[in-house]
Amino acid sequence: MGFAVSGMHYAAMQGLVFSTHVGQHTGQGDASLDQIRLALAVAATTFVILFLASVAAMFDRRFAVLVEREATALRASEERFRTLYRMTPLPLHFLDSAGAIQQVSDAWLDLLGYARTEVIGRPLTNFMTEASTRQRIQSDWPKLAEQGFLENVEYRFVTKSGDFRDVVLSSRAERDAQGRLSGVLGGLVDVTARKHAEDALRQAQKIEAVGQLTGGVAHDFNNLLAVVLGNLELMRKRLPDDERSLRLLDNAVQGAKRGAALTQRLLAFARRQDLKPEPVNVATLVHGMADLLQRAIGPEVRIDVQFPLDLPKAQVDANQLELALLNLAVNARDAMPNGGTITIAAREQTDSLVRLNSAHPGGYVCVSVADTGEGMDEATLMRAREPFFTTKGIGKGTGLGLSMVHGLAEQSGGKLLLKSEKDRGTTAEVWLPIATTEVPPSIALHERREPEVLGSTSLGMSILVVDDDALVLSNTAEMLEDLGHTVLRASSGREALALLKGSSGVDLLLTDHAMPEMSGSQLVATVRSERPSMPVILASGYAELAADIPSNLFRLQKPFDQAALRRALDAQITIRDVNVIHFPVRQG
Repeated sequence: MGFAVSGMHYAAMQGLVFSTHVGQHTGQGDASLDQIRLALAVAATTFVILFLASVAAMFDRRFAVLVEREATALRASEERFRTLYRMTPLPLHFLDSAGAIQQVSDAWLDLLGYARTEVIGRPLTNFMTEASTRQRIQSDWPKLAEQGFLENVEYRFVTKSGDFRDVVLSSRAERDAQGRLSGVLGGLVDVTARKHAEDALRQAQKIEAVGQLTGGVAHDFNNLLAVVLGNLELMRKRLPDDERSLRLLDNAVQGAKRGAALTQRLLAFARRQDLKPEPVNVATLVHGMADLLQRAIGPEVRIDVQFPLDLPKAQVDANQLELALLNLAVNARDAMPNGGTITIAAREQTDSLVRLNSAHPGGYVCVSVADTGEGMDEATLMRAREPFFTTKGIGKGTGLGLSMVHGLAEQSGGKLLLKSEKDRGTTAEVWLPIATTEVPPSIALHERREPEVLGSTSLGMSILVVDDDALVLSNTAEMLEDLGHTVLRASSGREALALLKGSSGVDLLLTDHAMPEMSGSQLVATVRSERPSMPVILASGYAELAADIPSNLFRLQKPFDQAALRRALDAQITIRDVNVIHFPVRQG
């Protein structure tokens, strides 16, 4: 281009014709020289301009490449940030100044079950319950706009499937150059499981508190029933043979016994009943009570029994297990007003899935009672084991059946598990520890219920009776005196020790367990240290004894009648005589 421009300029200059006039100096030679210089100058300038243009083009191209690289890097960074934001394991969201969702992480979507297209552009409050929405709009959003942050605010969100999620939300506000709210970054923490655990803990604490109260009330009520039954029994011996009087007395006795049965259920719920665990063949026990079960549930309900042949024995109180299965069967029958099937089954099970009791790390016998009835919803299932809670009509249930079964399982070292769905039936599983081959000494002792000779060895004894309840003390003494014994009375452990020091002719000690200052078990330990050969009977309504009490200590369950008291005396005298006979052999 430079050569073309200079050539054109030079050709034009050569094509010019200059005419001279008189008196004028043409300077033709100088003019030609100036034209050549001018052409060269123009050409040189053109080359310089072109060179500078080329250099500028090179820098422009360089800058363009750099800008493109920066733009590419920025787009990649933005994509990485967007990917990181979406793939983060935390449920995050970004809102605009109006509270509408602009971005959410995948964890946020997974938590609530929505697709990304279903949430972008919608207000966050659209996914909250009505109460949480009101709290967000009226209180929390203005506070966020003013303070610029919110920490650990609790809301309840609604998932796409309609379930609820309890969350804790923290937010940070973003502002523009003028200080106006431009966006909000927030994160959710799902605390639904924690809420359920807290509710379960509060429920367990409530049940435990009710259990403690129930156990104390039942123990006191047992004492009252012992007085009532004892005095009714003594009165019956002294009443004339009047048919009406005897009928009224029998009605009173039956009422007192029903009260005693109620207290046993209360004590079972409170896990304070006096159990006599032993190895029990559950299959044999269920088959033995088949007729009783069928009569209890009626002909409209069919019983299906399923037991494996190699089922191990369970360590449990056989009588209480029978009562528990009967309660579960009656509950199953009531859940099937139009008839159905009750399936009683058992299996050997480990507690690898659910740690039931660290004291029994081995296997369990799982006894289940399943029905095809109405079932329970989640809210009813959570309250099913509460004492006095029942879905039956007024007068049709005490609400203590499942509580009693729960208490029996817990006290036996197992657990009661309930599974139920509305209109799909209920399954109650009683987990019981597998029995050991050795029968504890206390069990062998209690099996000696009916001595062959009653009364001959236990007449005319001097018996020290200890009880802090004056009515129970008087009633027990009256029954013993009616049996022909001499009775010394003490209202406390310290008073009993003082009487023992002042009298060497006491043949037997009968003491209550739950007493102030010195419990019955502490009194027994003190007496045995001084008089190891003295027979001792510990009367108690429940099984909360000190760990150091010997397992072969004879116990008399309250409330007791005169016949049970007499059997206890005869059993203790028989055991004492046996011990005296074998004493030299053990020493030698």
